[in-house]
Amino acid sequence: MDEACTVDVQRNTIDPLRLIQGFKCRLTAQIANEGRCDKRFRAFQRQAERRLRILDAADTRDALRMLPSNRFEALGGDRKGQYSIAVNMQWRICFLWGDNGPYEVEIVDYH
Repeated sequence: MDEACTVDVQRNTIDPLRLIQGFKCRLTAQIANEGRCDKRFRAFQRQAERRLRILDAADTRDALRMLPSNRFEALGGDRKGQYSIAVNMQWRICFLWGDNGPYEVEIVDYH
């Protein structure tokens, strides 16, 4: 005799981008919130999405320093006061950091 068995599965969903307070550009917001991107970002879309998730999960700037591949740095010059993490060798995610986390987040061709 076959016994039937049921398995209860619970899926917990987390609000996406719970710490990122806002975006400086629409294109970055689309990648983060909708998974869509402009054609110039398609070659590195997955990398950008991953880095945005990392940025969103970081509750302090020190948390971003813990992962060396982020290449976290404080910026200078006309971007003084901003910070960045690497998407790849050419593109970076730049942002300001306030009391509630990152804001004015944008993906830029930094070099």
